[in-house]
Amino acid sequence: MLRETLTAYQRRDPAARSKLEIFLLYAGVHATIYHRIAHWLYRRKLRFLARCVSQWSRFWTGIEIHPGATIGRRLVIDHGTGIVIGETAELGDDVLLYQGVTLGGTGKDTGKRHPTLGNNVLVGAGAKVLGPITIHDNARIAAGAVVLQEVPANATAVGVPAQIVRVNGEKVHRYVDEVDQTSVENPTLKRLEDLSRRVAELEKLLEEKKTD
Repeated sequence: MLRETLTAYQRRDPAARSKLEIFLLYAGVHATIYHRIAHWLYRRKLRFLARCVSQWSRFWTGIEIHPGATIGRRLVIDHGTGIVIGETAELGDDVLLYQGVTLGGTGKDTGKRHPTLGNNVLVGAGAKVLGPITIHDNARIAAGAVVLQEVPANATAVGVPAQIVRVNGEKVHRYVDEVDQTSVENPTLKRLEDLSRRVAELEKLLEEKKTD
């Protein structure tokens, strides 16, 4: 699992020069290794020891992953500072997380309180995914989005609160690291522009009536 994780980092990070460099210097790799240990302890009811490991990992890496969270294979954490993953969060295989991501709760749920991410999911920098919702396979969460509802497979969520946007009506690329996070349309911004244009037209009509 470690070898394939290092390979995933090499494939997705153009700055990575070797597996040795990734293993020794990448905080995301260290956080994942610590989490595997903490999760093993957590499942065996050694909750205090599990929390000790996770808190040490948080101090050392700047990434906070609760020992109860379930993480799949080949997780890639790009930079990683400020990432928070809650206790009941579940991540599938080949997930890519950027810095500042929160997979958290809303404070209103009990039991399953945190999101579930499918396979090949990308979550952009600073995005917040909150509550026991599912982000399905191949979905993308744009940077800065706040996601409060389920995101279908092969879809993109953009904005605050996030709305679903499909890219040319087609599925996203096979690998999440090929995704362009900047060339996505914000539907909220578009609606505001439409409203502003409509207001300007109405003001023009009023001015014309006054002159008549």
